[in-house]
Amino acid sequence: MSPADHDSAPSTLSVIIPTLNEAAIIEACLRRLASLRARGFEVIVVDGGSVDDTVGLARPLCDVLVRSVRGRAMQMNAGARAASGNVLLFLHADTELPADAHSLILDALRRDPSHLWGRFDVRISGRARLLGLVGKMICIRSRLTGVATGDQAIFCYRDVFMLENGFPEIPVMEDVALSKQLRRRSLPLCLDAQAITSGRRWETHGVIRTIVLMWWLRLAYVIGVPPATLSRWYR
Repeated sequence: MSPADHDSAPSTLSVIIPTLNEAAIIEACLRRLASLRARGFEVIVVDGGSVDDTVGLARPLCDVLVRSVRGRAMQMNAGARAASGNVLLFLHADTELPADAHSLILDALRRDPSHLWGRFDVRISGRARLLGLVGKMICIRSRLTGVATGDQAIFCYRDVFMLENGFPEIPVMEDVALSKQLRRRSLPLCLDAQAITSGRRWETHGVIRTIVLMWWLRLAYVIGVPPATLSRWYR
C-alpha cells in the first residue's frame, strides 16, 4: 500500500480503547468521546479480562465492546478487527484527546496523503513539576526518531495497519515496534495538538525512577533483550 492509494479524504474513524480494571476512569474516558459518537464515529472498548466493573460501565457508553485475551497489543488488534472505520485511533483509557481530534486527524491526512499514520504531541498531567519536562522530551524524541508511544494516541489507516499485521503481539514495546514498521512506509504526522495523559504511573513509582526505567527498557529493547524479559523488569 503506497501513500498515493490514500489520496482521497478519509471519512470514518474508529477509536479503540484497551482496558483492564479501569472501572475508576472508564466512564469519564467514554463520556469525553460522546461528541465523537454523536458525529457518527465509532468507539470500541476491548477488555482484557477485568475483574472490576469496567465492562458493565463501558457497555452503554461505547459502540462495540470486545472481550479479548489480556495484553495491550492483542487487545488493540482485536479492536482493529472489529472496527468499521478506515482510520484507526488507539487510545489509552487514561489519555484525553485534544478538542476536535477527529477533524485534526482527518484533515491532516487529507492535506498530506504522503503520510499513512501519525500521533499527537503529549502532555502529562499531575502534581510533579518534572512531568511537564518529561512530556516535552517525549515529543522531541518522537519527532527526531519517528517513533510514537501509546500515550500519544497513535492513528493509522486501517488497511495499512492490517498489511503490517497490526501491533506485534509482545508484552511491552508494542507501540515502538509498530512505529518502526509503519516508519518504513511513511514518516508519521506529528500533530502539535496535545493529548493529555495521566501521570499516575510516574507519581506512584517516582518520576526520576520511572524516567530511568523507561529509558533503560528502550535501550534494552534496541539491543535485543527479549520483550518477555522487559515485561518482567517493567512490572
